[in-house]
Amino acid sequence: MLAIIQRISFSFRLQTIAFAGVCSAMSTAVADPAYEHLTDIRPATATVVDTGNIDAQDHVSLELDPLASSTIAVDTAPNTDLLEILRDGFSLHPVMNNRVQAELNWFVRNPTYLNRVFNRAQRYLPHILNELEERDLPLELALLPVVESAFDPFAYSHGRAAGLWQMIPGTARRFGIEQNWWYDGRRDVVDSTRAALEYLEYLHEFQDGDWLNAIASYNSGEGNVRKAKRRNAARSEPTDFWNLSLSRETSAYVPRLMALVEIVRDPDQFGLTLPDIVDEPQFVITDIEAQIDLALAAELAGIDLDTLSSYNAGNNRWATDPNGPHRLILPVDIADDFVSALGKVPLSERLRWQRHKVRNGEAISQIAEQYNVTVATIRSANNLRGNMIRAGAYLMIPVATKPLHAYSQSADERRNRKQNKVRSGHRIEHIVAAGESFWTISRKYDVDMNKLAAWNGTAPRDTLSIGQKLVVWTDTPIAGNATSGNKLTRKLNYTVRRGDSLYLIASRFRVSVAQIARWNNIDKNKILRPGQRLTMYVDVTAQSS
Repeated sequence: MLAIIQRISFSFRLQTIAFAGVCSAMSTAVADPAYEHLTDIRPATATVVDTGNIDAQDHVSLELDPLASSTIAVDTAPNTDLLEILRDGFSLHPVMNNRVQAELNWFVRNPTYLNRVFNRAQRYLPHILNELEERDLPLELALLPVVESAFDPFAYSHGRAAGLWQMIPGTARRFGIEQNWWYDGRRDVVDSTRAALEYLEYLHEFQDGDWLNAIASYNSGEGNVRKAKRRNAARSEPTDFWNLSLSRETSAYVPRLMALVEIVRDPDQFGLTLPDIVDEPQFVITDIEAQIDLALAAELAGIDLDTLSSYNAGNNRWATDPNGPHRLILPVDIADDFVSALGKVPLSERLRWQRHKVRNGEAISQIAEQYNVTVATIRSANNLRGNMIRAGAYLMIPVATKPLHAYSQSADERRNRKQNKVRSGHRIEHIVAAGESFWTISRKYDVDMNKLAAWNGTAPRDTLSIGQKLVVWTDTPIAGNATSGNKLTRKLNYTVRRGDSLYLIASRFRVSVAQIARWNNIDKNKILRPGQRLTMYVDVTAQSS
């Protein structure tokens, strides 16, 4: 009922605007270089406008009469067009200037992009709209995910921002979003929307009630906008967004949002037709009580695994997080059937279990890697206090019911698709050594660091692990590289046999002693023990005698 009342109130507001004959401003958007790797984001070569200060005469702010709404009678019949509800509820002052116009021009030239993004938004906008209305926030913020991610929950930028709302790890933690091996709530529509709106509320207060400065702060951080305001204040210059000297990206960010607002406000004015978005919930949040294999959940729901994963983009692996949140987001029309089917499956049968006998010299970390689970998961499942395990003992390990490649939206499979995508140039597989970083590796191959990260589905500031595989694309092949040209590298787990030495193993697999030592973080002069497990990366094309 509250939402209905709020929507009626917003309808009164817009009818008043229309009655008063207030015209809307024109607008458009410039590409954010952070998202060059996303196919749905406009290219970085799009028009870039001047990011310097703008004089007052360069933009127009249309003031609305706050008292006029009490004089107009309107039709309060329910409206099922969500975009109509948005335009009825827009409350920020329309603005038209050269920066907004440049963004608007790009959108007008790319109507297929708008159609694709707004069709994708159908799943998420009803939930976002409801959350905005509950918090009494400007409905213009519902369009912010278009700017941030093109409504792609799997979007990931070189700045380490993820999800619909493109939150960086630190901000996400600050607002209570869980991020671990199993789960990243930045990609979950429920968790991320809550956190993003809480952050925007905080920024609005931090920026003294100025929404445009708050939105700019969402992109650049509140500190950068505050510094820009202080610089202007020290020179007795205006401190509104349009007069601040900010980064090129942030200077285009707010105009891009305002351009989208103008397009939604009156698409006909720009010769555009936007898809219909139904104002009905698209998903149900369903309690599942405990961890569950996603393949089993999809089977119980009667949908394919990819569809389930697209609704539950926060899951990194083949199962939900054992520590929660113990819920699944499901399409409205199948939620009841899923709950009924799930109730017939005991908690003990919601994962498949493998009985593993500990071998001599085997470490719990090796077992965790073998079964694609965490050490903490094995410890919890077997009531272990530490990481000490005894040879000959048995461990119960939760395992996936399907081959791991079947979980196509898992973090590993998404990274594999990135790495296996064919690009121009020569493909090289580089195995990360101790002390290496994206910077040192990019210098070694003379490639752009941001591109190197994008080729591997990561960000330049992500931590690299010794032995991790990176794909590099260069204009010329690197002679002598262990994985260049026609070579094909595979990870190999080798169990040391009696009489083995690092030299013999290295010779057998055509790698160096130093490489084996580096991959396993061991002293190359240390004697190996029978049963000890070694990780190696071998060129399978070089193994023929």
